[in-house]
Amino acid sequence: MRNLLYLSAIALLFSACKGGKMPFAKKSFEKSSMTGWNYNDKNMGSFYKSPVKEQSTGPGLQFVQGGTFSMGAAEEDVMGDWNNVPRRVTISSFYIDRTEVANIHYREYLSWVERTFDDEQFTKVVEGAKPDTLVWRSELSAHEPYVENYFRHPSTNYYPVVGVSWRQANDFCIWRSNRVNELILVEKGFANKNQVKTIQGQGEENFTTKSYLLGLYAPQASKPKKNGLMDENGKPRNFIKVEDGLFMPDYRLPTEAEWEYAALAYITQNPNVKLKEGKRGEELIMNRQVYTWSSNVNGLRDNRTGSWQGKYNANFKRGDGDYMGVAGGLNDNSSYTGPVDAFQPNGFGLYNMAGNVNEWVADVYRPMSGQDVDDLDPFRGNVFKKFTKDANGEYERDSIGRVKTATVTDEESKKRLNYQKGNVINYKDGDEQSMVNYGYGMTTLVSDKSRVIKGGSWDDKAYWLSPGARRFMDEDQSSAMVGFRCAMDRFGSQEGNGFKNGNHFSNRRQNTRKK
Repeated sequence: MRNLLYLSAIALLFSACKGGKMPFAKKSFEKSSMTGWNYNDKNMGSFYKSPVKEQSTGPGLQFVQGGTFSMGAAEEDVMGDWNNVPRRVTISSFYIDRTEVANIHYREYLSWVERTFDDEQFTKVVEGAKPDTLVWRSELSAHEPYVENYFRHPSTNYYPVVGVSWRQANDFCIWRSNRVNELILVEKGFANKNQVKTIQGQGEENFTTKSYLLGLYAPQASKPKKNGLMDENGKPRNFIKVEDGLFMPDYRLPTEAEWEYAALAYITQNPNVKLKEGKRGEELIMNRQVYTWSSNVNGLRDNRTGSWQGKYNANFKRGDGDYMGVAGGLNDNSSYTGPVDAFQPNGFGLYNMAGNVNEWVADVYRPMSGQDVDDLDPFRGNVFKKFTKDANGEYERDSIGRVKTATVTDEESKKRLNYQKGNVINYKDGDEQSMVNYGYGMTTLVSDKSRVIKGGSWDDKAYWLSPGARRFMDEDQSSAMVGFRCAMDRFGSQEGNGFKNGNHFSNRRQNTRKK
């Protein structure tokens, strides 16, 4: 009888437990190493610490581990430009698209714009997003059918979008950032999918990451009790903050330095490199590359079988009148553009970093940029912005839903140590007094609207395929030879997820000698 009562008591005790935990067990909290107070404890300050430890990789992106390299021309400057003199710089780790943005991707964007801004007051917005298909026209060539078919025909879905200006490419990056983060809201239960799927006629009420974070956009949460975030009272929180680490950083155009570094992919030359914690290769680049495929991890120079020997590594123009070789022996298999995933990827896993289409990068063009810009993450094109408020001190959105901004004034900047102006596109500019003024159309084609293009295209000869080569176009112009791909900043370990910044050594007992 005594044993029966004992077993019954144990059964009742376990039935009162949830998840195998004893009913009187206390929840353990991580403590602050600075104050000793608990994190995520409503009874001890309620300071919330996110469980997120690593930055996730956004859709379509490839991680590029940063490093130092010689940026600039890798072969004789036959054009006599003197605008790409080699200079040693360092690039922080970042992400970049594996492929160029394709027609199908841009049509997805255009479909969203047309449905969201379907009122006639937004006609300019819709028309301004469309690529210029007239770039295919030529006075003395039969390109005209491409005007109607290249962008929309399903056979070219995964060919690079062209006819897109720098401004349009930049807008695409903004749209992509918002759509990726909006999906995160839905998947994590912070937005009802039935609410966000209806975008017809939303206009300025559409979701943007910035408007959400500033409290100007508040979707209805679908699973407020299951999203895992808590407020200061220990109750489920229905909104995401930057500190939660759930939102992705902005997609953007890569800087010129990032693009060139990613194209060269010198990581394949680093001997004994092992992508494991605690292992590292040597700080050595054995050969200066001229093209992106000089050292390829995919066995492109496999002489044992000869399977890759003699194959073209990019879509370009071999010589005057020779765009793809002879029938029965075609070389790059494309007279115009080709698929965005054609040819072997380079050492970072990136496709078509040479040929197919030139690509827009973020930088404003200046011939002397290589000597003027910083040697860590170099870039020219900064215009520092701030969010503006209305008469009531509230943030506000513009007619297409973006939070209004203004350029930081010189008055606001005059006491700062790191910058003194808001618009610094012309900063230094190759002269000591920073007073260079480019007379566009009169003395030069260079202006503050000039943006760099890189990589060469189907209509370029091999010289322009070298990552160090650089040209420019106005940011509001487009071409059948220019497309783009997106990039994203990397925060956290520069080696990638699963690694720690800095060198971490195990604790060892030190040998001590008594004196």
